[in-house]
Amino acid sequence: MRTKGMDAMRGRLRRTRLGKGVLAAMTAGAALVLSACNGTGDLAAYDLPAGSARYTFEARTNGATTHWEYVSGRPAKGDAPEQNPCMGELTGDSTEPCRPEPLIFLRYDLGLALDNTAQAGRTHRITITAYYQDRLSTPPKVNDLTAEATYDGGKTWRKVSTRAAGANTFTARIDNPSAKQAPQGVGLRVHASDTKGDTVRQTLPTAYRLR
Repeated sequence: MRTKGMDAMRGRLRRTRLGKGVLAAMTAGAALVLSACNGTGDLAAYDLPAGSARYTFEARTNGATTHWEYVSGRPAKGDAPEQNPCMGELTGDSTEPCRPEPLIFLRYDLGLALDNTAQAGRTHRITITAYYQDRLSTPPKVNDLTAEATYDGGKTWRKVSTRAAGANTFTARIDNPSAKQAPQGVGLRVHASDTKGDTVRQTLPTAYRLR
């Protein structure tokens, strides 16, 4: 099982009641396995049924909360590139087909100054790019992204204007208040979904501060 970008992550996995069918994982073997960091530096493994099902996975990393919903099932053939093999291949425990879980990850370009702040009282534009773990096949397209901003530590949220800006890339325009109106800075809550119905919701309590 290979993990990537999951330092200090605590995760919870559960199967939803849908009939069909934190931060990175691979599936392998007769029972799919999703691995995660448990906050102590060790790996925690989750055994999933071989049949296709819809799952939710929640993780907390450095204050950010991420909630995924996705469909996972035993792969018919391997879909992991040679340079990023599955853990079963590395340890020799399994030769079954494996592939990355279809989790959507988010990368932010917050357009901040050298002191990691944005100008108060102005409209501020950020760029959000969605991506997946490396795989041999073409991943689905992220076709929808919405965002909200909070200026009071998450007590209230305001919808932010977003628009597509390229493949799996979106821009958001945030109306920054005065620094006094947002003493804790600006928080973000982003929701994205792809063409296969998999989703991610990520909350950043403080994405950036104002000057």
